[in-house]
Amino acid sequence: MGEPAIVSLQDIAVSFDGEIVLKDFNLSIGDGEFVTLLGPSGCGKTTTLRIIGGFVRPDSGNVFFNGKKINELPPHKREVNTIFQKYALFPHLNVYDNVAFGMRIHKKSESEVRATVHEMLGMVNLGRFEHRNVNLLSGGQQQRVAIARALANNPKVLLLDEPFGALDLKLRKDMQVELKKIQKQTGITFLFVTHDQEEALSMSDTVVVMDKGAIQQIGTPQDIYNEPKNAFVAEFIGESNILDGIMREDFLVEFAGRNFRCVDKGFTHNEPVDVVIRPEDIDIVPPDENHLTGVVTDTNFKGVYFEIIVDVQGFKWMIQTTDYEKVGAKIGLAIQPDEIHIMHKSEYSGSFGDYSSFSDEMDPDALPKEKEDV
Repeated sequence: MGEPAIVSLQDIAVSFDGEIVLKDFNLSIGDGEFVTLLGPSGCGKTTTLRIIGGFVRPDSGNVFFNGKKINELPPHKREVNTIFQKYALFPHLNVYDNVAFGMRIHKKSESEVRATVHEMLGMVNLGRFEHRNVNLLSGGQQQRVAIARALANNPKVLLLDEPFGALDLKLRKDMQVELKKIQKQTGITFLFVTHDQEEALSMSDTVVVMDKGAIQQIGTPQDIYNEPKNAFVAEFIGESNILDGIMREDFLVEFAGRNFRCVDKGFTHNEPVDVVIRPEDIDIVPPDENHLTGVVTDTNFKGVYFEIIVDVQGFKWMIQTTDYEKVGAKIGLAIQPDEIHIMHKSEYSGSFGDYSSFSDEMDPDALPKEKEDV
């Protein structure tokens, strides 16, 4: 995380109805950063956001803003603005008056209001819409108004709780690009909540991966993807083949019945480990005794690449490749040392791994429903 910290949460604990939502939670956010809280529904990311905004008071622990404790400070006195998934625009006000609302509450002069509204609407590409009824705007346009209204008050920190959840995929992608550009342009600290891994990786300076009320890993998008700390992070951030392994010595790991050179060290001799290999890091080669070999059980065309499931000694691997292989083909798997990532065993070990149950045709209605986010 960058320095100095503009927001710091120290030893935060929160429970709702006897259920622990956050436990021993510590997080520092650097001034001017774009930080994303990423995790599944119910992991505590929205609660974290609401604690910073002043909407939830922690059971224990402290919240600091620029080094000052703000536990008792009400939301309207914090230098923070929040954008929710439901934009909460005022339906009886036009675009201009929606954006101007907060500044008028703070008794800004009309000349200052006018200049700021024009600047903010220009920033979100709505300069021609100032007199438009907000009810006549598209979802993406309403979202832009909500962003302009939040920025007009010049907050030190902008909190965004799944703000693109109601948008279709194309619009969502466009807004991701716009929001990142706005953050760079304003220099305001953004704290963004999402369960969408691609969204987090494409927008953030720093990603905070959460599960079960705790931080699993903090790092740059590249660090989180390339060097996951445990099986949960590896599985949640993209596709992963996760195998049981034994670290025989520095730079040598055994998995799938073979020894492989790797680039990891510092593990104890013969330590059981989790081995992560990303699907795109595996090359298909002719089957021979020098490589792992398996039989293709499924092939799906994804537009840019094929997603191939391969049975290797009963373990189903996923490979993402531009090479087509038909079902039933016998192939070899070539894996370079720097594509093998070694992780210590964790509470998540054994929970994720192969693609035995993988199906592109899985019925979403048959999947277990996610609990409501907190």
